[in-house]
Amino acid sequence: MMTTPALLEIRDLHVSADGAPILRGVDLSVGAGEIHALMGPNGAGKSTLAGALLGHPAYTVTAGSILLRGEDVTHWATDVRAKAGIFLAFQYPESIEGVSVTQFLRQAMSARKGTDEVSVLEVRLLMNEWMERLGMDTSFASRHLNQGFSGGEKKRNEILQMALLEPLVAVLDETDSGLDIDALKVVGRGVRAVREARPELGVLAITHYTRLLEELVPDVVHILMDGRVVTSGGPELAAQVEAEGYEGWQ
Repeated sequence: MMTTPALLEIRDLHVSADGAPILRGVDLSVGAGEIHALMGPNGAGKSTLAGALLGHPAYTVTAGSILLRGEDVTHWATDVRAKAGIFLAFQYPESIEGVSVTQFLRQAMSARKGTDEVSVLEVRLLMNEWMERLGMDTSFASRHLNQGFSGGEKKRNEILQMALLEPLVAVLDETDSGLDIDALKVVGRGVRAVREARPELGVLAITHYTRLLEELVPDVVHILMDGRVVTSGGPELAAQVEAEGYEGWQ
């Protein structure tokens, strides 16, 4: 009997930056509809993994592979990976003056769908639907991308992108960083709303804190230390980190 490949599979991944090794053999697999949390102290390599998954030029894969639905994407360009269905929600989203949220999403949707152009009407209808679901004011659509946005607004905008681009896998790179409890709940509700619309979406949430995981409730929690996944388990692992820190795995 044929088995369906995982949405995202990371096999023995070694990654360096500026010639220095950071990831030293990461193994991790995210199946359809699963939420995985990756936790670890500062310097463990969490954001390096996020960058490597999207092909950030600052990171060099020296061994191992990244597979998307069984296809090796390790050496694909960033835009090709994004079009294929890997989405990254940034820890610090960039602001782009002169480009409205609507313009940006229209271009991104066209690229993801592989069409020359998605109609303005289609984008606005989808945006209005999702802005309502995410509790966003519709005036948001005409604002310049992340220009003058609060931390919570930037993160809402990332969730809006995730909803409209319909990725196979969403990587949330410390998307809870710098957020207060209310903004964190907004992010959690937003991710849940996207998953309700697309239950097959795989999520890899990279975080320092358990607060986000109270909102998302992961199927699997992985602990990353010194560039390796040292243990994996259920949500109780996150509770253990909250109570005891990372010392037990050092």
